[in-house]
Amino acid sequence: MKSKDHEAPLQEDPLQEAASSNLEQTETLHSEHETSSTGEASTDDTLQRVQELKDQNLRLYAEFENFRKRTARERLDLISTANESTLKALLPVLDDFDRALKMMPSEDPNVAGIVLIHAKLTETLKAQGLKSMDPTHGQPFDPEFMEAITTLVVPQPELAGTVIDELERGYRVGEKIIRYAKVVVGKAPDA
Repeated sequence: MKSKDHEAPLQEDPLQEAASSNLEQTETLHSEHETSSTGEASTDDTLQRVQELKDQNLRLYAEFENFRKRTARERLDLISTANESTLKALLPVLDDFDRALKMMPSEDPNVAGIVLIHAKLTETLKAQGLKSMDPTHGQPFDPEFMEAITTLVVPQPELAGTVIDELERGYRVGEKIIRYAKVVVGKAPDA
């Protein structure tokens, strides 16, 4: 068994190695230029090589910075949506609670306890980043947040293209939609 003391040292990033190599070459050429007095042609070649190495070093540094920012952004996205699959698995349970509460008579003594459990589950899921998307009746249908299950002919033409009923609530984690709202959309009667 290996102990933690004998683990292999972390390897340096290839971009950093290339940048430090370029920096060393630039410093060497710069010092050679200062000590060299062989003539105008070698001085121009040395200055040109120094400039090329400086440009290459600058590009490598910019490339490394972009890589660092991208990986940090990806890491934050992963952390913010890490519990997405667990939250998706609990959505049917939340739907069943909603349906049960709608069907239970309000004078039933067990309703108060079920309401408390539902509220606690809802608050726990909200604390984990789950947000409900509640399309309101009469709101225009938006395919970016809703899925039209069916259409229903409505007598008022102003209700055509609007949400008539919500069959299943939509949810998101942060800004990512994990389930679209399933709705019934009104349509104008055929003339």
